Amino acid sequence: MRKNYLKSIGLSAALAVALLMPAFVSDYWQYVFTVAFFYAIMAASWNLLGGYTGQFSLAHHTFGMLGAYVSALLMSKAGAPFWLSVPAAIAFTMFMSLLLGIVCLRVHGLYLALITWAFAEVIRNYLRMHYAFTGGDRGLDAPLLFGTLQPTPYYYFFLGLTVLCIILIAVLMRSRIGYYLRSIRDDAIAARSMGVNIVRYKVLAFILASGMAGMAGAFYGHSIGLISPVLGDFNEMAMIIIFVVIGGMRTQSGPIVGAITVRITMELLREQSEIRIIILSALVIIIMRFFNGGLMELVRRIRKWTGREKEPVSAYQ
Repeated sequence: MRKNYLKSIGLSAALAVALLMPAFVSDYWQYVFTVAFFYAIMAASWNLLGGYTGQFSLAHHTFGMLGAYVSALLMSKAGAPFWLSVPAAIAFTMFMSLLLGIVCLRVHGLYLALITWAFAEVIRNYLRMHYAFTGGDRGLDAPLLFGTLQPTPYYYFFLGLTVLCIILIAVLMRSRIGYYLRSIRDDAIAARSMGVNIVRYKVLAFILASGMAGMAGAFYGHSIGLISPVLGDFNEMAMIIIFVVIGGMRTQSGPIVGAITVRITMELLREQSEIRIIILSALVIIIMRFFNGGLMELVRRIRKWTGREKEPVSAYQ
C-alpha cells in the first residue's frame, strides 16, 4: 500500500512538472520535449509488442511513417478534414498490421525480425520512388494541426497523447489479455496447452501496437508540417529499441523514461555530433552489462540499497 502511495505521488509530481514546463523553457526546448513525447509513444507501443509479448518486430517505425503519410495524403489529395484523416490513417495502419501479422506472426525470433524488416524496406522505398504521389525524398507537406509552428500547443497535445497511451497500456496489461500476452512471451507451448490462441493474441498485440504508432505518426506529421521517408530509416527503428532497452523493457515507465532521457541527452550533445553516438553506444553497453533491466532497474536497486524497496530486485516487471 505504501509503495503504491509513493508511486502515485511520484507520477503526480512528474505530471505537474511536465504541465508547468513550458512556462520555464524556450520554444526550442518545448519542441525538443514534443519530439521526445512522440518517441515515448513509439517506444511504449513497441514495448507492448517486443517487451510484453516477445515479438521482435523491426517495422514499428514504418507504421508511424504510414500514419503520417496516409493522413497527409488524405488531406492534400482528397481534401479530407483532420477529424476524418487521422482516424483513417490509424485504421489503415491497423489493417496493414493485420495483414502482416497474419503472414508473419506464426514465426518468431530471427525469422519474424527479417520479415518485418523486409516489409519496412519495401514501404520506405515505395514512398521514396513515387515522387508524383508522395513527394519522394523531397517530402510531402502536411497541414498543421493547430495552424501554427508555435510549439506550446503541440507540447501539451503530445503530453496528453503520451499519458493516454500509458493509461491504455496499463489497463491492457492488467486485463486478461495482458496475462495472455505475458504467458505467450514466457512459454508459448504452455500457454497453448492452457487454451490460449497464440496466433490470435499475437496478431492482436501487433494491431494495437501498430495502431498507436500510426496515431503518433499521423499527429507528428501534422505538428512539423513536412514528412519524408526519413521517418522510415532503419536508424529510427534502432533508436526506438534503444529507448526501450535503456529505460527498461517490460516495464510501463521504462520506455517513456528512456525516450525522454536519451532525446534530451542527444540534444545537449548536439554540438558534439561526432561523439554523441559514441556516448550513446557506450551508455547502452554499460546499462546492458550492469543493469539489464534499464534505468528502471537502477531505480529499484537504489531503492533497495536505501531500504525503501523490500522485494527482490528484478530486471523486469
